[in-house]
Amino acid sequence: MLLLRSVLFTVLMFITVVPYACLVILFGFVNKAFAFRFAQAWGRLVDRMARFLCGLHYVVEGRENLPEQSAVVMSKHSSAYETIMQLVIVPRHSWVLKRELIWLPFFGWALWAMRPIAINRNAGGGAVQQVLAQGCDRLARGMWVIIFPEGTRMPPGETRRYGMSGVLLAQRAGVPIVPIAHNAGDFWPRRGWCKKAGTVRFVIGPSVDAAGKEPREVNAEVQAWIEAKVGELRVESGHAPALPL
Repeated sequence: MLLLRSVLFTVLMFITVVPYACLVILFGFVNKAFAFRFAQAWGRLVDRMARFLCGLHYVVEGRENLPEQSAVVMSKHSSAYETIMQLVIVPRHSWVLKRELIWLPFFGWALWAMRPIAINRNAGGGAVQQVLAQGCDRLARGMWVIIFPEGTRMPPGETRRYGMSGVLLAQRAGVPIVPIAHNAGDFWPRRGWCKKAGTVRFVIGPSVDAAGKEPREVNAEVQAWIEAKVGELRVESGHAPALPL
């Protein structure tokens, strides 16, 4: 039964993308900040559908750690769920994402209208320079920038070396880094249709000031906090064995 509800949820999610994407695109030519509200409205709709059909909820801890100024968010990436819920959790923002996504009908076109930083992941140093240049532009406009430092969705319990672009952007723009950990991958798998019932916990960590520090040390600090917190969340939800004392 859960599989059938998950399939229905996924179908409805894709269907509802079309009208909301059209609104984002249309108003994006007039007022991009206003257009973002339609993207947020779609995120809230997806949340309601996930709750009703799949029994999937979320809670946010640490909202008080969100600074008043725009910032660079470095977030764990394990599913599509966190990207959608970030529309509701994080103030108006720009994602750093692979450029192929903006070629997708409706969904990708709406992404483009929200001024993402669409990079060629094979460009190496050129991609980093693009993130720095366009990221500074977005931050100067009052937008936040969300970076998934692992570069791709990671299975629950796994990680890889974090990329440096988030720290370098924060240093160049003179803004803080906000780390976000969550356990969404345990409830919304990277592959497959079935969504698990339960509560996804998003934890917003204390902001990190990267000014004047060695970038690799800051990167290691952020990664250590995120991965440790994700491990705690997985243990507390019963998706991982208890950590040794």
